[in-house]
Amino acid sequence: MKGMLKPDSFKDKTILITGGGTGLGRSMGKYILQLGGNLVITSRKKEVIDKTASELMHETGGKVLAVPADLRKYEEIESVIKNAEEKFGRLDGVLNNAAGNFISPTERLSHRAFDIVVDIVLRGTYYTTLAVGKNWISKKQSGIFLNIVTTYAWTGSGYVVPSACGKAGVLALTRSLAVEWAKYNIRSNAIAPGPFPTEGAWSRLLPGDLAQKFDPAERIPLKRVGDHQELANLAAYLLLDYSAYINGEVVTIDGGEWLRNGGEFSHLEMIPDAMWDMVEKMRGK
Repeated sequence: MKGMLKPDSFKDKTILITGGGTGLGRSMGKYILQLGGNLVITSRKKEVIDKTASELMHETGGKVLAVPADLRKYEEIESVIKNAEEKFGRLDGVLNNAAGNFISPTERLSHRAFDIVVDIVLRGTYYTTLAVGKNWISKKQSGIFLNIVTTYAWTGSGYVVPSACGKAGVLALTRSLAVEWAKYNIRSNAIAPGPFPTEGAWSRLLPGDLAQKFDPAERIPLKRVGDHQELANLAAYLLLDYSAYINGEVVTIDGGEWLRNGGEFSHLEMIPDAMWDMVEKMRGK
C-alpha cells in the first residue's frame, strides 16, 4: 500500500488526467505529484477541479493546472493542450480516466441515457487521444497514453451495457494505436481495475443499502477491494519509461475477480464441506 517508485521518477514530466478532480483520478494524480511530476487535470466542473488542484498542491508541493473542458467537444480538448503547453512546455503522457456509468436493465434506458455514457467513455477518450496524438506527431514528440477500461470490456456485462460498449471501444482503440503509432514512439496501454471504491462513484452506482447487499469484496478471491495506492503504483509505472517495452497491453488489477466470476462453476465455493462429502459418496468414492 506504499509508493513503489523513486521520488523523482516524474521530474520534468507533465501528465494530463481526464476526470482528475475526484476519485481514482485524484489518487493517481497525487502520486504523480509526489514523484515530482507536473499535473494537468480536466473536468466539466470547474469548481471541483479548482478545489482539487488547490488541495493537491498544498498536500504535495507540486504544480497542478486545472482546465475545465467538456471532452465531448474537440475544440475544448485542444484548449486544454494549449493551456498545458503554455504552463509546462509540453505534455508527456495522458491518462484517459474520465467515465460515467450507472446500473439499469437496458430496456429501461432511453437512447439519451445510452449516449451520455458512451459519449463520455468512448467519444471523450478518442477525442482526447486524437487531439494529443496529432499534437505529438506534428512535433515529432514521443508520448504515452494510458486508458482506464474494465474487465467487462472483453466479457461484456448485463445491466451496464452502455459502459461495456464504451469501454470495449476504448480497449480496441488502445490496441489499435499501439500498433499504428509505435512508429512515432507513442505507446498505448490500458488498466482494467476491479473494485476500488470511491465515495462518489460507488454511492451513485450502488445507492442506498445496495453497496452492503452486493459487497464487491465477496466476489473477489482475495476477499478485499483494492487500495487506491495499488492502482496509483501501476498507473505511474505504465506512464514512465520503466515500462518502455509494454505496448498495447491491458493490465488487470482486480484480485482475481473476473477470473472467478467468469468461471462457470466458480460459485461452487459456496458449497460447505459436509455437502462435498455427500457429493463424493454419491459418486461412489
